[in-house]
Amino acid sequence: MNRTDQSRTAADESPPAGTAAPPEGEQVPANALPGPATRAPGAVVVARLYRLVRFVAALFLFVGALQLMKTGAASLDVLQGEGLLVRNAGSTLGLGWIGALFVLSGSPMAATALTLVEAGSISEIQGFTMLTGSRLGAAFVVLVVAVIYALRGGQGERRRNVSTAVIALVTTALVYVPCAFFGLALLSWAPFHSLDIHFPGQFADVIDLIYGPLLARVEGFPSLLVFVGGLGVLLLSFKLIDTVLPKMDEEVIERSGMSWMRRKWPMFALGSLVALITMSVSVALTVLVPLVAKRYAKREDIVPYIMGANITTLGDTMLAAFALNSPAAVRIVLAEVIVTTIFSMLLLALLYPGTRRLIWRVQREVVQSKPRLATFTAGLFVVPITIIGVAGLIT
Repeated sequence: MNRTDQSRTAADESPPAGTAAPPEGEQVPANALPGPATRAPGAVVVARLYRLVRFVAALFLFVGALQLMKTGAASLDVLQGEGLLVRNAGSTLGLGWIGALFVLSGSPMAATALTLVEAGSISEIQGFTMLTGSRLGAAFVVLVVAVIYALRGGQGERRRNVSTAVIALVTTALVYVPCAFFGLALLSWAPFHSLDIHFPGQFADVIDLIYGPLLARVEGFPSLLVFVGGLGVLLLSFKLIDTVLPKMDEEVIERSGMSWMRRKWPMFALGSLVALITMSVSVALTVLVPLVAKRYAKREDIVPYIMGANITTLGDTMLAAFALNSPAAVRIVLAEVIVTTIFSMLLLALLYPGTRRLIWRVQREVVQSKPRLATFTAGLFVVPITIIGVAGLIT
């Protein structure tokens, strides 16, 4: 060993500054070594109060954004009657889908659908199809994250990451496409259509008291500006909520002892829990990319997780429905929750092996080559645009 190596070794073994060196031949107890600094109780209280303030601010922006969008949509020509984007149920399906692709989240488009229903711009059926479209496009962010994550690994790792995203997209479509028809039937059922669920009238009075002066100020603004401004505030509120709510990643799941949950019902419960806590299916499904990449979960076992996440992610949408004080909006979300829950649980209970094989076969075909993956990705945009175009021809 040369002098340089000896000096480095001595430096590595020397005690930290401010710590007395132990007598020669005596070892320092592990608990005597300096550990990570702990936060003072006062700092913890301040941090929690700051988190609470941010959460209240996020809710204030969230509800305010809904009121702005409702006000703007009420007189926005493109969202009225014969407007191309809201001409019929097909148009709103495509609108919700393509909108979720561009904002990389389904929640803003789902909330937009409910505000349009409350504003009278679209019907209850159209609101339901727009909500369904927002769910179909919400999982696209998983593919974006998977591609970025895949660039860090080798060829085999890249395919595994992208495969996870494709499974999420295919599973979402497998559930929400047939459930769209069941949901439409449920909304058309007279006893269900007569449900009148909303917060007490005092809640609406509080909203009018808080946001009334703001809405009065923007009445003279262009409708498009008010609506787009409301959408921007809505995106900001979701971003702020994301920073306040607990973060769920592969390390959190591993430390919590849930990494062994690879059976269908525990995975279904886990997906439901993560989406409910984070209030975002985008976050809940994106977690799957590193989980699979680090082999905490297997790709063939994540289908129940995706199904569960796709149900409880509607929690924030239900909150939006109540915030709008709209029984029609509540019925839309309730119908979506009922049909997706029943359909998903039937698939898991009775047809799980076949469902898993079908999804696995589809994803293998998609990720088999780059042209196929490119075609699949392009289809995510082409299909909703085509639906809007074809639906626009129907009068």
